[in-house]
This record gives sequence, structure tokens and C-alpha cells, in this order.
Amino acid sequence: MTLTIEPVLDPKTAIYDEVLPARHPWSRVIQKGQILRIEDLGGNQAVDFLVYNADDPSERYSAQDTTVTQGNLYLNTGSKLISNDGRVMMTILKDTCGRHDTSGGACSCESNSVRFGLDKKYQHACVENFLTALAPYGLGKRDLVSNINFFMNVPVSEDGTLEIVDGISAPGSIIDLQAEMNAIVAISNCPQINNPCNAYNPTPIRLIIWDAA
Repeated sequence: MTLTIEPVLDPKTAIYDEVLPARHPWSRVIQKGQILRIEDLGGNQAVDFLVYNADDPSERYSAQDTTVTQGNLYLNTGSKLISNDGRVMMTILKDTCGRHDTSGGACSCESNSVRFGLDKKYQHACVENFLTALAPYGLGKRDLVSNINFFMNVPVSEDGTLEIVDGISAPGSIIDLQAEMNAIVAISNCPQINNPCNAYNPTPIRLIIWDAA
């Protein structure tokens, strides 16, 4: 039997440690072997997430390949994020929440207006955050794909419909991801206030990066 030794990650040895305010975008190149930790500081905060091959951004996260490969709609410890070329982009080393959504998608001004009323059209949304985060890398709206929603609870009912319900992420929940290639990571610290994905109250998250061992 092969034992997996979980790396000891001390924030004091990190090369990057920042708090991302509520509603804000973020992006950075995570080098192969580096580990990114996302910490849900307040609990019940959805974190929309995309990843691209930094050396060839036409290769990017594929929700379809990821769910088919692992045979599960939800991500947790040991899950591998698969690209549209069928390669592993990142691996989840540790997860203290236990359930992360791959199918709920990102909120947008358009979806806000359709789902919650025309008066909500001009509220800030994750699509706009992603566009801001990806602009420095020359990526735009045509490069957006179905994203991961870390810490978001989207159960599938018996009739196949999706529901966005109260999250199960406690304050201090973390997810550690190791890059298996040089990766552009884009995050939207979700600004949604019309459904319970953020408990109707967006809060900050903490992002920590460690160098490859």
C-alpha cells in the first residue's frame, strides 16, 4: 500500500499571502509544482475559479473532461482538474470543506437580470471579474469557459435541476491546489447577493502560495 504524505504548509514559508476583498477579481501565474491555498475566511463564500495553461492559453480547464474523468460532479481531496486537451492542470491536495461545484457557472449581469429582475442587471458579477482578471494575459470573453465554484453548494435534484442553496463551508475552510503545469489562475471572489451562495453577504478570502518543494 502506498502512503500519501501531505505536505506541511506553514504560511510563514509562503511566497505570497494576501487577503482578497469581497467582490474583487484576482489572477496570477502559478508555476508548476507551486501550491495555491484558498481560504474561506468568513464561511459560505463562493469562489469562482478558472485555470489556463500559461504557456498556451488555448488549453484551459474543461468541466466536462474533469467530471467525466473522475465520475463525479463535485470536487474534493484528490480531484484532478483536467484540460480540454485531456491533461491534468492542477490537483487538489487538501480540502476541508468536502464539496465544490462544477456545474453552477458564473453569475453575469445578464443572468442577474433574467433570474432576479431587470433592476439587478447593473450589479457587479463574476463574468466581469473574470474579464478584468484575464485582461493582462490577452484573454477575453471568448476565452471564458464553464468554471469551478469552490465552497459553493449546488445539489442536483432527482429531476435533474440544479439548486443553489446555503453553503456548507465553515469559516477557515481551505482548499490546496498544486499546479501540474505553469498555470494562469483567475478568481472572482463572488459578488452575488441575490442567492444564498454567499449567505447574501460577500466576504473576503485569503490566498497563499508556496514554492515547489
